[in-house]
Amino acid sequence: MKDILERLVEGEIDIGEAENLLKADAILEFDDVAKFDIKRDNRTGFPEAIFAQSKDYDDLILIIRKFLQKSSDDLIITRLSNERYERILNDLGNDSLIFDYNKRAKILVIRKEVAKKEPIAKIGIITAGTSDIAVAEEAKVIVEEGGCEAITSYDIGVAGIHRLFPQIAHMVKEGVRAFIVCAGMEGALPSVVAGLVDVPVIGVPTSIGYGVGEGGRVALDAMLQSCAPGIAVVNIDNGFGAGVFALTIVNSD
Repeated sequence: MKDILERLVEGEIDIGEAENLLKADAILEFDDVAKFDIKRDNRTGFPEAIFAQSKDYDDLILIIRKFLQKSSDDLIITRLSNERYERILNDLGNDSLIFDYNKRAKILVIRKEVAKKEPIAKIGIITAGTSDIAVAEEAKVIVEEGGCEAITSYDIGVAGIHRLFPQIAHMVKEGVRAFIVCAGMEGALPSVVAGLVDVPVIGVPTSIGYGVGEGGRVALDAMLQSCAPGIAVVNIDNGFGAGVFALTIVNSD
């Protein structure tokens, strides 16, 4: 960047050329393994994350090392098994890095420093059952990484709907800006929540279920077919996407 700006000041390139070079410089190429978009945060309000599942470990550790060399931002690694987390900690652990691993969500955040800031907003996160918590925790990590406070309440699905109303009332009193609702089986909970609140509801179908509901497709279809207005639906088990969408809602003001 400094080289490009010096060439601009010295008149070697014009403003248009400088702009194109800076845009091109925003893509880091890691030994033909990955192209990392280090300026995504500037465009979208949330940094790029590394999806660890199915990546070869050598490729994964190369990407992490190169990113940490080039950027001072936090690094988010999703769908990371505990075994791989232990390997990364063994390979990279030192006093200059902070490793924050959520075992349930299988997300690792690597930080170079911890900066305490006041939350910019509150997001409510709800699950229908205990089995949905891993997906909700993925959303929680993302919401908190984006500067929001997550207010959570788990296992309050329609099978015992009396548990739901006090939790919803509490979150409304707290002024949550959006609800993330994770549900498997028949996926009814987001519709119920959307019928009670006046803020956006993000439905997250989970792969929890059996018989016709196995794999989460029934929950997905039910959320897409909801007659309650104000629901957006992400893909099955996509807690990450739900968290980023909640942050988009908060940052759109």
